[in-house]
Amino acid sequence: MDSTTILLVGIVALIVLFGAFLFASARRRDESRALNGLPDEAAATATTQEDQAGERLPVPVGSQAPARSGREVERAVALERSGRQGTPASAAPPAPPALPPDEETLGVTRRQVLNRGIVSTMLLAIGGFSASMVAMLWPTLSGGFGSKIRVGTVDEVLGEIAEKKEPFYLGSGRMYVNPYPKDAVAKAKGVQSYAAVVEGYDQGIVALYQKCPHLGCRVPWCKTSQWFECPCHGSQYNRVGEKKGGPAPRGMDRFVATVEGGTIVVDTKTIIPGPPIGVDTTGQEAEGPNCIGASASEH
Repeated sequence: MDSTTILLVGIVALIVLFGAFLFASARRRDESRALNGLPDEAAATATTQEDQAGERLPVPVGSQAPARSGREVERAVALERSGRQGTPASAAPPAPPALPPDEETLGVTRRQVLNRGIVSTMLLAIGGFSASMVAMLWPTLSGGFGSKIRVGTVDEVLGEIAEKKEPFYLGSGRMYVNPYPKDAVAKAKGVQSYAAVVEGYDQGIVALYQKCPHLGCRVPWCKTSQWFECPCHGSQYNRVGEKKGGPAPRGMDRFVATVEGGTIVVDTKTIIPGPPIGVDTTGQEAEGPNCIGASASEH
């Protein structure tokens, strides 16, 4: 799993956890309000009754109780005992009964369902948009267009090209790989626009971007002419991507290709503009009928 995938999974997980936290907090607040919350009037009444039942007159500081005789003490004890056995003269009023939980709050009201649904939808939308933006801006580190791609060994790639008589196409890299004639390398070194890619030519390979420089159509290979021929507006290029006809402003764009340990490595991070019109290092002419007619080439 590459770093981009890990980052996206982490962002989605954080969004889900945040949404779950919000939902749990709202649920806990509703339950607490339904089970434990008293209306303001009831709470105030209960507090007043408790204060009245437990009210005791304070004893003034520094005052002394009057001295009593033994008979008065005995009479007070007897009255106290008789008061405990009978009904108290002033009993504290009973506490008000607890209010039943509000079923509408303890459950989930329609308004709460709508509110939570709206919040959840917004979180998912923001999370998806954020993840897509990060994925678009995050550089591709391996395995696809915008990175260095290991195409295959030189022997395998050139062998397949010779067998099928067509370029080696790699869709994940949006490119064609074709052999570059050894006898044309000296002429290519004199072309200024080839300075960045001539090292690959020296090793016998050229990597071409699949898009036509004219309007960006994918340029297919014509087996009969052994050229690249664009079906959109008729631009034509020889096997190394140099322009032979049509409205394209230059030859096919290309990538830097090298051979590392016998393996062809193409750097698709940077697109090198194709050679200007008139550059023809190989001298290759059409080897059969063109796939795109002359009328299309003249547009």
